Amino acid sequence: MRTIVYIDGFNLYYRALKGTPFKWLNLQSLCESVLPKHLKIDRVNYYTARVSGRINPNSPRDQHLYLKALSSLPNVKVHFGSFQTQDKWMFMSQPVQFRPNGQGFLSPNPRYTSVVKTEEKGSDVNLGVHLVRDAFLGKFDHAAVITNDTDLAEPLRIVTQEAKLPITLISPTNRPAATLVNYSTHVRHLANYLSSNQFPVTLILDGNLSVSKPMDW
Repeated sequence: MRTIVYIDGFNLYYRALKGTPFKWLNLQSLCESVLPKHLKIDRVNYYTARVSGRINPNSPRDQHLYLKALSSLPNVKVHFGSFQTQDKWMFMSQPVQFRPNGQGFLSPNPRYTSVVKTEEKGSDVNLGVHLVRDAFLGKFDHAAVITNDTDLAEPLRIVTQEAKLPITLISPTNRPAATLVNYSTHVRHLANYLSSNQFPVTLILDGNLSVSKPMDW
């Protein structure tokens, strides 16, 4: 069965990879390991956005290295949304009681604080639109989606119930969202496949160029 895989990059990162040593992930071999062998993976679509270095100055460099590693995989295509970082005043659930330096109480206790808010825009929309478009254009016989974002429930429903095509939900968490499970034909989990599907620490790309796993990964 011709299969296209759609990967929600930020959901994969925050649900399965953050805080682990498995971020140097080979998406092609991961999908081949998780999915049954009778499926022919024609393409892996990876949806992400270029991150800001405001919170972690190393993040843009690390992501760039990872995207270079992904470029070595001919069947993987990267689709970019946008990444926004802004200062925003937000209501505090519990007022701060002490000064940051420990020198007494704040008076009066604040109810709002300024935070650095980061948002990724467009990736989930792009994934959902591409999934539905490809289904109705007959580009696959079967689709696989890596996400736990319930915003993608409706695209999954359209493909399985209206286009009548099967979808395998590959969950980045041990407890996938019920709405996503309900609209999927099969459900698989990727946690046990992360460690065995890593890129080599150093990759040789076209033209004898090399790219290495970030030191802090």
